[in-house]
Amino acid sequence: MVRIQDDLFAAVNAEWLENAKIPSDKPRISAFDELVLKNEKNLAADLTELSANLPTDNAELREAIKFYNKAGDWAAREQADFTAVKAELAKIQNLSSFEDFQEQLINLVFHSQAPLPFAFGVEPDMKDAVHYALGFSSPGLILPDTTYYAKEHPRRSELLDFWAKNSAEILKAFGVEEAEQIAADAVKFDALLVPSANTSEEWAKYAELYHPVATDAFVSHINTIDFKGFIKGLVQAEPQKIIVYEDRFYETFNQLVNEENWALIKAWMLTKAARRATSFLTEELRVLGGAYSRLLSNVQEARSQEKHQLDLTETYFSQVIGRFYGEKYFGAAAKADVEHMVFAMIKVYQERLRNNDWLSQETAEKAIEKLDAITPFIGYPDHLPEVYRKLKVGEGTLYEDAVFFDEVLTARLYEKFNEDVDKTTWHMPAHMVNAYYSPDSNTIVFPAAILQAPFYDLNQSASQNYGGIGAVIAHEISHAFDNNGAQFDQYGNLNKWWRDEDYKAFEEKQQEMIALFDGVETDAGPANGKLIVSENIADQGGITAALTAAKREKDVDLQAFFTQWAKIWRMKASTEFQQMLLSMDVHAPAKLRANIPPTNLEEFYEAFDIQPNDKMYRKPSQRLKIW
Repeated sequence: MVRIQDDLFAAVNAEWLENAKIPSDKPRISAFDELVLKNEKNLAADLTELSANLPTDNAELREAIKFYNKAGDWAAREQADFTAVKAELAKIQNLSSFEDFQEQLINLVFHSQAPLPFAFGVEPDMKDAVHYALGFSSPGLILPDTTYYAKEHPRRSELLDFWAKNSAEILKAFGVEEAEQIAADAVKFDALLVPSANTSEEWAKYAELYHPVATDAFVSHINTIDFKGFIKGLVQAEPQKIIVYEDRFYETFNQLVNEENWALIKAWMLTKAARRATSFLTEELRVLGGAYSRLLSNVQEARSQEKHQLDLTETYFSQVIGRFYGEKYFGAAAKADVEHMVFAMIKVYQERLRNNDWLSQETAEKAIEKLDAITPFIGYPDHLPEVYRKLKVGEGTLYEDAVFFDEVLTARLYEKFNEDVDKTTWHMPAHMVNAYYSPDSNTIVFPAAILQAPFYDLNQSASQNYGGIGAVIAHEISHAFDNNGAQFDQYGNLNKWWRDEDYKAFEEKQQEMIALFDGVETDAGPANGKLIVSENIADQGGITAALTAAKREKDVDLQAFFTQWAKIWRMKASTEFQQMLLSMDVHAPAKLRANIPPTNLEEFYEAFDIQPNDKMYRKPSQRLKIW
């Protein structure tokens, strides 16, 4: 029998770890996933019930239900031919040359399913968060991240070979000739992109990726494509700057996207477009299209038709479904209680910042100003984005609806460039079991779906709720002061507000956090301390602040607090999925999230009488404290 003093995660979750089964259509099961499964079941029943009596007072929900019904009409999906798909693929096949490709770029963006070998996105400007900026990056890779392309990676050949074979089968289903060669050429172009792509560690330090380039300099540097006219066509304006997020891709663009590589680029575009179409077609193609992702994570079988039906609907109507979920399942009492916890946590942070023993008073006061400016959103948004009013289900096939929706959403993306940023917009639907901090708006968001046991329950004790959702709330607040969030000011701008000596001290503490996790072994391999440092800072800040708040409530129970903390991180997953997370996920492995942060807190040792010979023991001199 495992003791808490030796392994908090294993001891608290022993029965669950023994009995929990990974669903055959998922790579893992966790406290989060258990709520997802519950939500899927409830929403499928809700949408099916609504299908029999379409809502007349909610136009957006009515269209979502109509799309849901069409996604689940398998008789129609099996009978439909591939005319619409072939028409989309023909837009790529008919590109006769690299010059022709350049001339068609704007049409390809707004009126086709063709992926491009580069990406322009519209996001809040990190240094001017009330306005949007146009960002530039690479199109992404076939494998999960750059580490998978190392010659010594054990799955590199297996995954790339399977992707090529699987893609060829998909292309053949659409009548594409020379399918094997096209799929092989797509892999060749992908290989060209690898050296210029950001690593997962680089993406994790997102505040350091902001690289503004004057538009004139940008379009002058890239000479294989005339981007000046293209950019104006995208946003109907002439931006003063382009934000480059992948410097190596920008620097080597002319060597990657050019006439010499056109055959490979065209094959890559065609293959990607064909793969995407499979989700909206027959059962055979749906299963075939998901085979690569299942192999990647060692998922045993495809999602059921019923779950797939819901998945597709959420793809386009996520906020609509989320608002419906929030209105039905989230109560006023729970919202008031969680709001109480949020403001209690903010108060704790104020005090911890004022009493901090390593920050100057000047920096601490500015940190408190930022803290006081944080806006919490709880439950579900007050309104839906206007774009949902334009998503109308047509008389054609499911795939044709998806093509139309993509055109509407693409147009909306680039329209936003000329508008002010709406900082009340939620970037996560209310039925998603998660939470987030947004540095560009200085907001914390707690969707209704995460406000359930084991994270939160009105019937749980205050200590349990603080060990669960309280720690999650404080975790998100902590992101305002992690290695990325700390570089943004109270208005959401990337702006240096620290004194130099304070930030240097903070960087030293970041290094201590990196060292605390780096190389720690898990069942799937060693942890990468650099990749997961921001989330680990937030975890440590979260549990510390939540503990402080819990101790102020009546009938505090520290054992219940730490036990609940361990419960919310419970997880079982396939080895392949865990290995993928180790290479690219900015969160620490679940067991490390549960076990390491408590060892930095004196109260943990007191609660369970942990002694120097116990495995969970950490010397006082090695206990890390940041916030």
